[in-house]
Amino acid sequence: MISAEKIPNNVGLSSNKRLQRALEHWQPAYIQWWKEMGPQGFQDYHQVYVRTAVSVDPSGWAHFEYVKLPEYRWGIFLADPVHDRRIGFGDFMGQPVWHEVPGEFRNQLRRLIVTQGDTEPASVEQQRWLGQRCPSLYDLRNLFQVNVEEGRHLWAMVYLLHSYFGRDGRDEAEELLARQSGNRDKPRILDAFNEPIDNWLDFFMFTMFTDRDGKSQLLSLSESSLDPLARTTRFMLTEEAHHMFVGETGVARILERTCQLMKQSGFSEDVRSVGGIDLPTIQKFVNLWFSLSLDLHGNEISTNAASYFANRRQVGRSQRHGGDVRARGGA
Repeated sequence: MISAEKIPNNVGLSSNKRLQRALEHWQPAYIQWWKEMGPQGFQDYHQVYVRTAVSVDPSGWAHFEYVKLPEYRWGIFLADPVHDRRIGFGDFMGQPVWHEVPGEFRNQLRRLIVTQGDTEPASVEQQRWLGQRCPSLYDLRNLFQVNVEEGRHLWAMVYLLHSYFGRDGRDEAEELLARQSGNRDKPRILDAFNEPIDNWLDFFMFTMFTDRDGKSQLLSLSESSLDPLARTTRFMLTEEAHHMFVGETGVARILERTCQLMKQSGFSEDVRSVGGIDLPTIQKFVNLWFSLSLDLHGNEISTNAASYFANRRQVGRSQRHGGDVRARGGA
């Protein structure tokens, strides 16, 4: 069960005082980041409820309840361990999974986790002004749900950095809050997360395509040889599906309305003149975000991907994890 500590968790944080102090030291910086770079103008908004995990069953599925946005608390949740889990393929196939970071793979694993973690606050920063021009309360709720869960996914990666990478991990956790999406001097690591999201068509395309890449990446990481990373991302997957739902249904609603207006006008008027979004504009946004999201998977021939596969750290290829390899989430 999830505890009622300062940082909600199901990892027994109170029994590890060193780790607890480190994360409680990082927490105020995160809250300050959320106030400055989270949903602008809605920090104290009480009209929207967002879901938050209250327990986890043995298969890793989360059970949720709802709280008002200002009452949301970010926490650390892992799916339950699988008894006698073994590495499924690669050079270490059949061996027990790792519960600590092997020294020879320390840098590679840290790189994976940092790049994954960097995408989470980046998307919140990209979307922080969307509430000001929201089409409905329903959409506002979906936006904030995506935002708080991306923030929680950042917490998941920071927990791993603090737990398994010592001083280097703590420094990397600080850097995750220092970089900013689109910042000229300290941008986010991956190009797609420095692109502006100025309108709701951008947002729906982002959650339609980029979060789809995110799910693919999380599925890869959920099979990691490092068991804490696998258990962390398995839990994240219970929240990621909603992000794609927001994108798919948002794009579908826009297309449906465009078709309605085209039919009403007898296909003789410019849809934009009657308040719709014309098909060529929609196609432009599809082309942009589909291309950006494909880029996240990296090159088809990748030495990094081959190394990750052999070492059983990552299943898929992606540019997110440096060079021509990548990661994502949260969405």
